[in-house]
Amino acid sequence: MTDLRSAGSAGSFSCLCSACEPSSAMSRRQFLCTGTAGAVAAASAAGAIAASSGAARAQQLNVAPGRPILVKGGCVLTLDRAIGDFEVADVLIEGKTISAVRPNITAPNAEIIDAARMIVMPGFVDTHRHMWQGILRNVLPDGSLEDYRDVVQRTFGAKYTPDDVYAGDLFSALGAIESGVTCILDWSHIHNSPAHTDAAVKALFDSGVRALFAYGNGQNETGRYWEIATSKFPGDIARLRKQYFSSDDQLVTLYLAAPGGSPEQVLPPFKAARDVGARITIHVGVTPAGATGLLEKLNAEKVLGADTTYVHCCTLNDTEWKLIRDTGGTVSIAGYVESLMGHGIPPIQKAIDLGIRPSLSVDVETSVPNDFFSQMRTVFSLQKREAWERRHAGDKNPPAFLTVREVLEFATIEGARANGLDRKIGTLTPGKEADIILLHTDRLNVMPFNNAVGAVVTNMGPQNVDTVLIAGKVMKRGGQMVGLDFARLQRLGDEARDRVYAAAKVKNSRV
Repeated sequence: MTDLRSAGSAGSFSCLCSACEPSSAMSRRQFLCTGTAGAVAAASAAGAIAASSGAARAQQLNVAPGRPILVKGGCVLTLDRAIGDFEVADVLIEGKTISAVRPNITAPNAEIIDAARMIVMPGFVDTHRHMWQGILRNVLPDGSLEDYRDVVQRTFGAKYTPDDVYAGDLFSALGAIESGVTCILDWSHIHNSPAHTDAAVKALFDSGVRALFAYGNGQNETGRYWEIATSKFPGDIARLRKQYFSSDDQLVTLYLAAPGGSPEQVLPPFKAARDVGARITIHVGVTPAGATGLLEKLNAEKVLGADTTYVHCCTLNDTEWKLIRDTGGTVSIAGYVESLMGHGIPPIQKAIDLGIRPSLSVDVETSVPNDFFSQMRTVFSLQKREAWERRHAGDKNPPAFLTVREVLEFATIEGARANGLDRKIGTLTPGKEADIILLHTDRLNVMPFNNAVGAVVTNMGPQNVDTVLIAGKVMKRGGQMVGLDFARLQRLGDEARDRVYAAAKVKNSRV
């Protein structure tokens, strides 16, 4: 077996994917077959790890390329309020698009996916995850935000190589798919050099996930990212737009992850993003130290807009919240990590009170489960706790309790809206792209099955995810990921983890 770290030569690498064909357009298959020195070792393994092209996946599933897929006989939650839900219905997929949702669809030439005893619904949409940390899962289960900055960013992140970035992003993306997350915003602040950037982008394309690549700053030992001599942030976003993201109609698209801090630090990245037509995401209102009125200062510069997602927002003042609402911004809440690390009280009720429907996010797999079932339950219980607390204190006008349907909307269509993709995904609406998950109801954690939305939000977990489709491609079926060489994938992860531990001079005892 070829050693993953020596599979390529300086400046280029040999393709390991099953088929390469020349084409004037950059396909995902070709993406596995081209590269530069900077992510040589990791990227050269990609073809062997993931049979990522549609043709390769179809061949493994014995589906003729281009053949329609009919998801048959499931309990269908469309999350489209105009269409409604179905106790039993079918979903017809032609190419990457949902063409019909209704009972008793007839499609003689379609490949049938039997959805009996399953819930069929849109895939979950994550609006903020630091995916480069996928090889550092659970390194900091008890840590505070200060611990995270010291250990993950300034110790590990400062020593990351492009190969480490590739492995982290790949593991994070594949883990997301396996748990039913079909779209994810990669809040990528590991860009110590353009080679680090290229490695992250390659991993997202290779994984098959629908992703928003949010280009951010680098990491060093001091946290003064602007002193990293090899970093090209934020100006390198112009190259990225031209080289990888010339079209917004592709599976991986471009964002910018703006650093927090003073307006002088924030304004140049905002301008760089808008110069290339990229949407923006930014952490704000994190801990009492983050209560600086930053959004008021940015508003004075007239840069707040509907193209921006604000992450956390725990310690924003009332004026800042109104500015988000009035400028059409969106909000991403990571309730699990906000409670765990001390960001502040997750502002679920605050957002709702102002008419803002938040999206959800995992944030850091160093400390947080990678699945959205955990995120939904966290947000649901936290809002209920606040509402009950106010009732018990004698509040005459307490907030209404969130419903499980609202929480499921936060995890799907509201995530799609925050990621700027609600026209494409987030509901099972004919004409949208087929990002779909099938969830078992015949498992002991759910059966006997009584209420579909309640089951998803309150009982299910990743073990219930049977099938995942992204843009009409089957990524998981029968509870198994499709097209992955797990032996090589495990080797890639182990080597990357051991390499970054050694570089950071951190001992990994694992117990």
